[in-house]
Amino acid sequence: MKLLLQRVREARVDVHDETVGRIGPGLLVFVGVQKDDDERVVERLAERLVGYRVFSDDQGRMNRDVREAGGALLLVSQFTLAADTGKGRRPSFSSAAEPARAEQLYEALIAAVEARGVAVARGRFGADMQVHLVNDGPVTFLLEL
Repeated sequence: MKLLLQRVREARVDVHDETVGRIGPGLLVFVGVQKDDDERVVERLAERLVGYRVFSDDQGRMNRDVREAGGALLLVSQFTLAADTGKGRRPSFSSAAEPARAEQLYEALIAAVEARGVAVARGRFGADMQVHLVNDGPVTFLLEL
């Protein structure tokens, strides 16, 4: 599983001109599920995601996590993150999880984050989504195990 985090001032996801997920300050997280991922990976990455210190403290250092900053998460499934881009000019998706399994693990990640006390908004799995954001920084990190 790969999580691409972007610190945002605000973000939203629209599907067919309808907003399906919206947050104020927090993290926009694109979620790529790989075929070897399981519930252990979900739990470990949920813990890292919630505790990842990317928000500034009073001295301006990245020393606060999303809970301490009073932020929220917007989790958006993005299977292209699981692509193998090591060769050629076309990505290979052979390492991506099958859609049913990917959706199950995406939902498990949402539940694991919510269980840790963080507000979560979401995109719509498998939909053609338009993602709107105001990046804060910019600050972007890729989390994976």
